[in-house]
Amino acid sequence: MSTVLDFSDLAVVRDGNRILDSVTWAVQDDERWVVLGPNGAGKTTLLQVAGALMHPSAGSAKVLDATLGSVDVFELRPRIGIASTAMARRIPGNETVLDSVMTAAYSVTGRWNERYEDIDVRRAHRVLREWRLSDLADRRFGSLSDGEQKRVQIARAVMTDPELLLLDEPAASLDLGAREELLQLLGGYASSPEAPGIVMVTHHVEEIPVGFTHALLLADGGIRAAGPIDEIITSQQLSDVFGLALNVENESGRYTARAA
Repeated sequence: MSTVLDFSDLAVVRDGNRILDSVTWAVQDDERWVVLGPNGAGKTTLLQVAGALMHPSAGSAKVLDATLGSVDVFELRPRIGIASTAMARRIPGNETVLDSVMTAAYSVTGRWNERYEDIDVRRAHRVLREWRLSDLADRRFGSLSDGEQKRVQIARAVMTDPELLLLDEPAASLDLGAREELLQLLGGYASSPEAPGIVMVTHHVEEIPVGFTHALLLADGGIRAAGPIDEIITSQQLSDVFGLALNVENESGRYTARAA
């Protein structure tokens, strides 16, 4: 077991606003974390630091044993898989699904003059099969549904066998069927002992896949609670963080929350 994220007294300040404050948190490579909290809590900023896309203003952030501020992030980032709306916007709409995934081997979006080995092509096709995308390999990314695009983003993120996988609201905007299909796939992936450490940001407990082991609750830029998921995703903990009395239930590893 190794530590893939290690934040110590971390703070992020932008334009005089303290977005994250006094964040101390560690993630092991066999842990799957979900991060929840109100809008403006700092969830996306936390993920950006974890992805070596943003440096902390104070404190220490170690990502895959490398301390941000004293490491070449361009060498670090290829070891991290990221699926987010921001990443999806960088994929050209006319790029095929196969190339959208395969270009992750060079950490680029938009195929140009790169030369790919047979092993890259085989790997991309295998990932497409695992995420139920084989039939879409020749389709253009811009022609896909939201659910299909989300799966392509995740397939791209795992293409290079990352040591850390970061997911920013992977089920956002999906209809019920597309959401459940994605969560089924994510749950199977997260439950595999070969999967890397995972951190997923979401707004809804209903979007937590089976197989996730830990939870972190953020509010006002600080950690309110963190630990094993069954101890954190509770009526009391979520009511405190969201400022509303909530009833939280867990059935076979899937959560629901309703106003009390």
